[in-house]
Amino acid sequence: MTLTEDRARRNPAPAVRRRTDPDPVARSRGGQRFLLLGLALASAYSLFPVWWLVVAATKDRTRLYQSNGLWFSGMHLWNNLHQLFTYEDGIFLRWTANSLLYAGVGSFGGTLIALATGYGLARFDFPGRAMVFACVVGSFLIPIALLTLPLYLLFSEIGLVDTPWAMLIPCLINPFSVYLAKVYTEATVPFELLEAARLDGAGELRIFVSIVLRMMTTGGATVFLLAFVNTWNAFFLPLTVLRGEENWTLNIGLYNWSGKRLESGVDLTSLVLTGALLSIVPMAIMMVAMRRYWRTGVTLGALK
Repeated sequence: MTLTEDRARRNPAPAVRRRTDPDPVARSRGGQRFLLLGLALASAYSLFPVWWLVVAATKDRTRLYQSNGLWFSGMHLWNNLHQLFTYEDGIFLRWTANSLLYAGVGSFGGTLIALATGYGLARFDFPGRAMVFACVVGSFLIPIALLTLPLYLLFSEIGLVDTPWAMLIPCLINPFSVYLAKVYTEATVPFELLEAARLDGAGELRIFVSIVLRMMTTGGATVFLLAFVNTWNAFFLPLTVLRGEENWTLNIGLYNWSGKRLESGVDLTSLVLTGALLSIVPMAIMMVAMRRYWRTGVTLGALK
């Protein structure tokens, strides 16, 4: 036996450990559990304010400050609703009608304009189209708060301040809706169909009304829903361009009620919370009614 063999026999090499990969099924289950935990936390974070609002709307002014804020203490919801609808001759109902007018009519008109503009950018070739589209994309990156003061100065010059037109006109122009309409048009309206309609003698207006709008139902519903929610939640614009109480939106009216406690000592917190609870009902109804169109539209935009 040589010297090298003797040393190898006395000091054997350590055994090589094989590296075993973790079970892919267990790893997948761990990722799913982590995802479910994250979704549960996000849901709780989102639903917590709604739960607090529902509980607070069922209390009178005394129990609102003295009881547990996360659980019920008496049922005074119907009394709060009666006071809400009768306070100041039912001005809350007027604010609700104004919000429905601004959000409904403005969003509907803005959707039609956005679909027509998006269709023109997607299916018509004209000089400067790329520049126009670049301006559209750049303009919806500008916050609406930066445009509120110029809009107020413009409307004050032409006498539209404190009128419904001061809210409706800005709702008709939405660059982000134009961008969505262009994406939907490129995904759903083929060139061959338009050429076939032109060969059959259809004019451009008839093609848009009879063919394009019907094919853009999903995209139009999505654009309308997003515009409705955005207009319904608007605060800074109506606060600037609307002065009289008869033209206020729900957000501005409830904000004014919440400030009366400091101005005149009148505590309307119960009415404000009850009104805030009712203000989310139209949006919830809109989301449920248009859920099918909205989900399909978001999926189509993501695939595009």
